Amino acid sequence: MPELPEVETIVRSLAPRLKGRLILNAEFRCARVLRGDAETASARLAGARIGAVRRHGKFIVFELDRGANLIVHLGMTGKLLLDAAAEPGRHTHAIFTLDQGSLLYDDIRQFGRLEVKEGRGLPERAAALGPDPLEIGADEFLERLRGRATKIKPLLLNQAFLRGLGNIYCDEALFRARIHPRAVASRLSRERARRLLGAIVETLEESIAGRGSSISDYVDADGERGSFQLRHRVYQKDGEPCVVCGTPIRRILLAQRGTHFCPRCQRS
Repeated sequence: MPELPEVETIVRSLAPRLKGRLILNAEFRCARVLRGDAETASARLAGARIGAVRRHGKFIVFELDRGANLIVHLGMTGKLLLDAAAEPGRHTHAIFTLDQGSLLYDDIRQFGRLEVKEGRGLPERAAALGPDPLEIGADEFLERLRGRATKIKPLLLNQAFLRGLGNIYCDEALFRARIHPRAVASRLSRERARRLLGAIVETLEESIAGRGSSISDYVDADGERGSFQLRHRVYQKDGEPCVVCGTPIRRILLAQRGTHFCPRCQRS
């Protein structure tokens, strides 16, 4: 599933090229990926001009000049492909014809969602998300950990706690911070909590610089793969030697998610 770095990469590639573009027509081919009526959404988008493109957690927000937003969540396999990045195919579920070029929404598994939201607000499910990990301060992060008698990995995956993190970057950040994924959040010392936040930010920023992690389906708006997967230290490295101590990386199931860690560097 595209996480914060992948979504941020897509937004950064789209924003300068779509700002000011006019949507001539919006065609929705799959009712499952669209929240609301296709005919109504198409009518609302036709003739609208894109003012800005921004990220909110894992959501992509297209701000329109008609006082509405087009909200896109890529789900597990969703892709936004600009202009010549791809031709429409059997997995293309939305086509936005622009005054210059086009934007396609492809989604093999159809877990992504598109929605036209009246006004400048966000859908309830997006507005209820926690703060962005690239924007939260250390004091606020420490405060949010207080009283959280839950394991740190599931807490980081909870989008109401922080928005945008997923399995890849939780595993990678916890490894860098030398914190076991089963550690109880409220028991982290101030020093370890600050170290964790620093590791989260460092990991996310490095991945954004590498244009995200292409594990399976992810590509950016030009159809290009990211490169940060080449720098993963623990994610999907089970059985391989730790890059720090040489101990084999372990994989466990935690909160129904595969979790990778070094049992020596990340002692509980």
